[in-house]
Amino acid sequence: MEVKKDTEKNSQIRPPIVVVLGHVDHGKTSLLDAIRKTNVTAREAGGITQSIGASVIETKGGGRITFIDTPGHAAFGKMRSRGAKVADFAVLVVAQDDGVQPQTREALAIIKAANLPFIVAGTKADIVGVNAEALKGQLEKEGVFFEGRGGQVPFISVSAKTNIGLTEVVEMLVLMSEVAELKSDPAGGLEAVVIESGKDKMGPVATVVVRNGTIKVGETIFAEENECKVRALFDDKGKSIKQVLPGEPAKVFGFTGTPPVGTSVAREAKEAVIEPPKPKGAFDLRRLKDDEIPLILKASNAGSLEAIVASLPQKVVVVDSGVGDVTSSDIINAKTGDAYIFVFESKISNDVLKLAEAEKVKVERFEIIYELLQRLEEILRSGRVEVIGRAQVLASFPFNNKKVAGCKVLDGRISKGDSLVLTRDAKEIGKGKAVSIKKQKLEVASVGQSEEFGVITEPQLDFAIGDVIVSVRNGK
Repeated sequence: MEVKKDTEKNSQIRPPIVVVLGHVDHGKTSLLDAIRKTNVTAREAGGITQSIGASVIETKGGGRITFIDTPGHAAFGKMRSRGAKVADFAVLVVAQDDGVQPQTREALAIIKAANLPFIVAGTKADIVGVNAEALKGQLEKEGVFFEGRGGQVPFISVSAKTNIGLTEVVEMLVLMSEVAELKSDPAGGLEAVVIESGKDKMGPVATVVVRNGTIKVGETIFAEENECKVRALFDDKGKSIKQVLPGEPAKVFGFTGTPPVGTSVAREAKEAVIEPPKPKGAFDLRRLKDDEIPLILKASNAGSLEAIVASLPQKVVVVDSGVGDVTSSDIINAKTGDAYIFVFESKISNDVLKLAEAEKVKVERFEIIYELLQRLEEILRSGRVEVIGRAQVLASFPFNNKKVAGCKVLDGRISKGDSLVLTRDAKEIGKGKAVSIKKQKLEVASVGQSEEFGVITEPQLDFAIGDVIVSVRNGK
């Protein structure tokens, strides 16, 4: 392993900062969850990390390791594109039963571009029949060469369920840190990076990781042009602290505005990078093509917002975006610009919802990023039709030589005579019309949210359990 040594004067050994990257659902958070003996995963919607977080673990030797867990690679890539030096090492998480996937390659590209020493954690080692050697072979085709096979990258088989390999992961990171001799000067110049930002009841808040120097309550710091008179600091356990030392993460309160993710934190203000003004409402919508969709996007924090924007389908145009709750101005802008409003984790008050209903503005809220992206794909494929309702196929049974889909309404309504689109993994499988809807063997005109029913379509659709049936109406 080749590592770069830090040789500052008056420096001291500091904890390593480690970023965890990998394909969605390959077990990044479950691995960290097992290592730090907490229950982060259970608190996350759908088991998916929604915002960048940082946590600190204690090692057997009395040292510490700071982990950065990411919701995807877009936000971490954004940090790197801003020139921010965030992590010292990386852990590339790859499931042994699933192998190399698109986001595995994306993570690997980020690791290589940032020139980060890394280890590979082959997860799900507890599953019978998994083959670590086969996974190594796949990764070697991607240019990863392992120790004992002509390379320098460590490979560790792990299981969050049975704790296989967890000690080895921590010990390897400790060894890498010792070899690198990571040092910093607590009294030196401040070098820190914003890894998350947003707003709460106390105002703008940013999660930062300090690489050099110290942040103390009461002092003034800057994230580009955003000034911060540090009013409060909280560590990764939510405990109020007086200072943040090198290698440590903390939430910082007192910013005048919400600093962008990836912004460097210093004791002097830096001129912000001037970006072209983004279009508001309908001002630039005349330039949209017929097959493009205008979108107003609101998210609970800046990290999630940037990750979503970076992952949007090509023909989705963000005409406005922001951190925080949906406002009446968002509704008016959407009405004027004929735009959708998509909300990720942020709140929508009853008054704003009533205004949206009165103005016939479509507002949809999500708690899982990939569901938001799948919904946009649905809209693009359906030619911007209005979705009346969605139902999931739970069962299949015959009736009068026809195939009946036993379903449960996920949202909206499904009515007799509706045009239906059958989707599987967010891909359109077929189209038909609801010619019969029955609830408890009785023919009904329509069914609403959470109701179970049987539907016969014409023509017959080749559905399977788990498919989603979408009721649509030609719209905008």
